[in-house]
Amino acid sequence: MLQYIVAAVAAVGVVAVAATLFRLAKKGSDDNDAGGPSAGHAGAMLSAMFLLVFAIAIIVPWTTADTASQNTQTESQAAVEAYWSASGLPGTAPALVRAGLRDYITFIVKDEWPVMQRGSMDPVGTERLDALRARVDALQVTTDQKEARTAVLDHLAAIAAARAQRTADAAATPPDGLLALTIITGLLVVLFPFLAGARPRGLALLPVVAMAAMLGFGIYLTWDISHAFNGPLAVEPEAYKSALQEFARISGGV
Repeated sequence: MLQYIVAAVAAVGVVAVAATLFRLAKKGSDDNDAGGPSAGHAGAMLSAMFLLVFAIAIIVPWTTADTASQNTQTESQAAVEAYWSASGLPGTAPALVRAGLRDYITFIVKDEWPVMQRGSMDPVGTERLDALRARVDALQVTTDQKEARTAVLDHLAAIAAARAQRTADAAATPPDGLLALTIITGLLVVLFPFLAGARPRGLALLPVVAMAAMLGFGIYLTWDISHAFNGPLAVEPEAYKSALQEFARISGGV
């Protein structure tokens, strides 16, 4: 943050030095007009800056939400593949592994998703997945069954990797200072006509009010979509619900 403040102060210093030098050199002419070249240039640059910051504030969360959605598909599909592969395990292991997968996915949908909406993860999910992996790894298998155990472990590893990515997605937020910069530039765009010396009245004030309302809505939107699992762009647990339905189909409705 200190670097940003220093950069802003340095830029203001450049303007002050330039104004002083041109005044001493008696170059140019005074510009006190609210619609003059100084105000026009500054207004255009402020508008461009706001649009740039606003675009970044929209694109970053949108991209994060899209990535998070794809990752939920990856994790749920890995769970389905593990469910299929469990059939080749010995003894009662298929039923136990499949029950563990059902419990894990059900836990995500019912218990973990509300926690993710607050930007964190429930450590219980990791504990359940680790316990399931350890249980499969400890199985005593024949040569013919090793392939099935390896396949299940590979799919569980894929689930763990997707879970790690989901943890990052849940905690992801826009770059530091981006929302604050969006608010600041938005306020400057709204207040600029008054800062430039204009005093809009009557019908001339309506466009300014409409612009302020739209900018306020846009700034609120950038805050509202800042989390991948909460807000208008929120990723829903549909992929995991579909996995539970697939589990039931594979097990013949059980």
